[in-house]
Amino acid sequence: MKLKLKEGLTRNVVLLGVVSGLTDISSEMLYPLVPLFLTVTLHAPMSVVGVIEGAAEATASLIKIAGGWWSDKMGKRKPFVVWGYGLSSVAKPLMALAFAWPAALAARVVDRVGKGLRTSARDALVAASTPKEHWGKAFGFHRAMDTAGAALGPLAALLLLNLGLSYRKIFVIAFIPAVIGVIVLAKAVREVPPPAPAKNRFAGGLGGPCGEFRPFTVCYAVFALGNSSDIFLLLKAKNSGFSTTHMILAYAGYNVVYALFAGPAGWLSDRLGKIKTIVFGFAVFAGVYAGFAFASSSAAIWALFAAYGFYGAFTEGVAKAIVADLSAPESRATAMGVFQGAAGLLAFAASSLAGFLWTYVSPSAPFALGAVCAAASALLLAATFRNLRAECRSL
Repeated sequence: MKLKLKEGLTRNVVLLGVVSGLTDISSEMLYPLVPLFLTVTLHAPMSVVGVIEGAAEATASLIKIAGGWWSDKMGKRKPFVVWGYGLSSVAKPLMALAFAWPAALAARVVDRVGKGLRTSARDALVAASTPKEHWGKAFGFHRAMDTAGAALGPLAALLLLNLGLSYRKIFVIAFIPAVIGVIVLAKAVREVPPPAPAKNRFAGGLGGPCGEFRPFTVCYAVFALGNSSDIFLLLKAKNSGFSTTHMILAYAGYNVVYALFAGPAGWLSDRLGKIKTIVFGFAVFAGVYAGFAFASSSAAIWALFAAYGFYGAFTEGVAKAIVADLSAPESRATAMGVFQGAAGLLAFAASSLAGFLWTYVSPSAPFALGAVCAAASALLLAATFRNLRAECRSL
C-alpha cells in the first residue's frame, strides 16, 4: 500500500508541492487581510476592491499565456518558475509600503506578474515529472500542499494580529516563507525540458490526441465568468457579523478541507474519470454559492466555507490534469497558459462585475450569478464529453 501511495509522487512533484506550500503560507497571510487593509486602512470603496482584485488577476492571466508560450519556445521550465516565485516574494513587503490604494494595486500586480510567469511552466514541469496515469494524483498532491500553506497562512496572520502587530508588519513577515520557498526551488528542483521547442502557435495547435482542448476551455469559461474573487466570500462573512478572527478562521477551515481532500480527489479522478470529477466539483460550487446568496446565520456561513473546500479539491487540480491530457508535450506550457489565462481574464470580469453587483444591486447578486454559471458549465461539460474516444478514456 505504501508503494501505491508513492507512485507518481516523484522528487520534483514533492519539492514543487513544498515550494507552493511555503509560498501560499506567505500569500495567504495577506489574502484575508487585504480587503480590510484596503477598505479600513486605505479607505477604498468596494467597487475599487473589485477592480484591484480583477486587475491583479487579469495581469496574471496575460503573463500566464505569454510565459507558457515563452517557456515552450525556450525549451526550459525551471528559470520561469524561479523568477516567478521570486517576484511574488518581493511583492509582500511592497504591500506594506502602500499608503494609498493605487500603491496597493501596484504591489498586487507585481505579485500576479510573478504568479503568471511561473504557473504555466510549473504545471508543465509537474506533468513532465510523473507518468501520465498519475497526473490526477500529482496535481492533486500539488494542490493539497499549496492549500495546506493556504490554511496555515491565515492562522499565522491571526496569531500575529492577536500579538498586536499591524497589517503592515504582517506583510513584511510574510516575506520570510516566500524567500525560503525560492531557495528550495533554486537549489533542489530539477529541470525537465519539453521534448523540443514548440512552434509559434497558440490555441489552434495545442491539442493532444484527444483534440478537445478548445471545447473544454469554452465550457470552463462559462464557470469562470461567475467565479469572482474569494474576497467577496470574506466580505459576506464580515457583513454577516463575523469578527476578523472568525472570518480568518472560516477561511482557514475552507483551506483545511481543500487540502485534506485534494489528494484523494486527484487519485479518484485518475480512476473514475477527470470530467466526471470536475462536473461534481462545479455542482458543489453551484450549491455553495447559492447558499452564500441566501445565508444569513453564522452557522450557515461556517458550513458553507467548509463545503467550499470540496469544490476546490474536486476542481482546481483536476482541471490542470485535464489540460495536460488535452495538450501535446512540446506545447503543454502554452496550453496551460492559454487555459489558465483565459480563466483569469474572465476572473477579472467576474470580480469587477461582482463588485458592481454588490454595490448597486445586492450583496447576494454576485453569488447568485456564480451559482448559475457553475451549474451551466457542469451541464455543458457533461454533454460535450458524453462520448469519449478510446484514447481519451483517462478523461
